[in-house]
Amino acid sequence: MSTVIYPSPIFGPIHSRRLGVSLGINLLPADGKHCTFDCIYCECGYNADFRAKLPLPTREEVKESLEARLKDMLHNGPKPDVLTFAGNGEPTSHPLFLEIIEDTIALRNEYFPDAKVSVLSNATLIASEKVRKALMMVDNNILKLDTVNDKYIQEVDRPVGKYSVEKIIENLKKFEGHLIIQTMFMKGVSPTGKDVDNTSNEFVLPWLNVVKSVNPEKVMIYTIDRETPDLNLCKATHEELDRIADLLEKEELEVSVSY
Repeated sequence: MSTVIYPSPIFGPIHSRRLGVSLGINLLPADGKHCTFDCIYCECGYNADFRAKLPLPTREEVKESLEARLKDMLHNGPKPDVLTFAGNGEPTSHPLFLEIIEDTIALRNEYFPDAKVSVLSNATLIASEKVRKALMMVDNNILKLDTVNDKYIQEVDRPVGKYSVEKIIENLKKFEGHLIIQTMFMKGVSPTGKDVDNTSNEFVLPWLNVVKSVNPEKVMIYTIDRETPDLNLCKATHEELDRIADLLEKEELEVSVSY
């Protein structure tokens, strides 16, 4: 099994399928995972296999490392399109996430004012007022919603703590449209032998109704790109993703597709 464990606190830049030239900001330890989900498709592997032993990076470490990298990029390139909070787990779980977002926006404004600040989050912690305040400050508030089927989420996304789709939807609506919904579509069989194809109308139509009610700025739909810890998973087809994109566009929702 091939996995990707990212350096911390800064990595890249990398070329993102969805975001362009992306400088990564990893608020989790550099030696393992720290996540509120344990997705069977996660490129970083399963939580139990990559338990982090190092501490979270401090606010000061993040700020100093980010500024040093931005200075280097200013003189030597490349110019970043986006500064992206991602990495080895859920970025909003850092206790000083809000303060780090404030630091990052200030540095972005100083060095690359045209770059966007993005956060890739699984949305499990958006009930927190501090987390929501921080996410309202960023340009691209990208929140995961793979389905609105609780059983599917328990089988595929495998939340570490309590998880309620209804509560997540309520909290998504609190952003009043300042969010991007990100959804993984895939096929195959879970480790327990269950079908995990979420491309059919059984899953897509209820999800579409919720997406409409949340009214995001954009919807990002994508499929598996790298090797997954569960090797019985496979990509959704171009045709399946195009069909879902057409449904979104008919509802006048902006959509991007990553095959």
